[in-house]
Amino acid sequence: MKYFDYYAFKLVGVCVVVFILQLSIPSITDNFALVSKDVATRPWILVTSIFLHGSFDHLLFNMFALAMFGSILERTIGSRRFLIVFFATGVIASLGSVFFYNAALGASGAIMGITGCLAIIRPRMMVWVMGMPMPMIFAAGLWAVIDMAGMFHPSGIANAAHLAGLFSGIVLGIAWRKRFVLEKSSKVLNEEDLDKWEEQYMKH
Repeated sequence: MKYFDYYAFKLVGVCVVVFILQLSIPSITDNFALVSKDVATRPWILVTSIFLHGSFDHLLFNMFALAMFGSILERTIGSRRFLIVFFATGVIASLGSVFFYNAALGASGAIMGITGCLAIIRPRMMVWVMGMPMPMIFAAGLWAVIDMAGMFHPSGIANAAHLAGLFSGIVLGIAWRKRFVLEKSSKVLNEEDLDKWEEQYMKH
């Protein structure tokens, strides 16, 4: 699969285009960002807010993570399941925001969903966090702790949305881990077989 065949990269492109439109037409942000009190009358903002960003830095960090983690997950579980993860966890993250914030925007909840799913599907995949290499499962745990701390010490970040996305991604990862392996192998696998399958993907 070529890079631009990945939906992860296509979603990055959509977010970049939307951000340019936000800068050109400010009313786009006002009309399509998540406003908690308006969800009942404008439920589509649970989805549209995922594609909006508040600043260039916000966009840059989110798109880097979406391109990197998203393409890895998509290559592992396929495009259809990847899109389910992105949109399902993104909407759940938006719903989580409704209970804690007056307004929110950004793809970070969906990206946390992707990382949560990866933490289950490829738990031993090594990633760099705060300048240190660690398995994906530990990285996800660290991010969860940081966001939990942020719930008690306001940081200007939608920590509740991050946690909602992360945990819903974990649930999807648990639901799919063995099923995905079975589809690829056409045989019943035990834990030893699962470890061998994961080591195969670690080489990519």
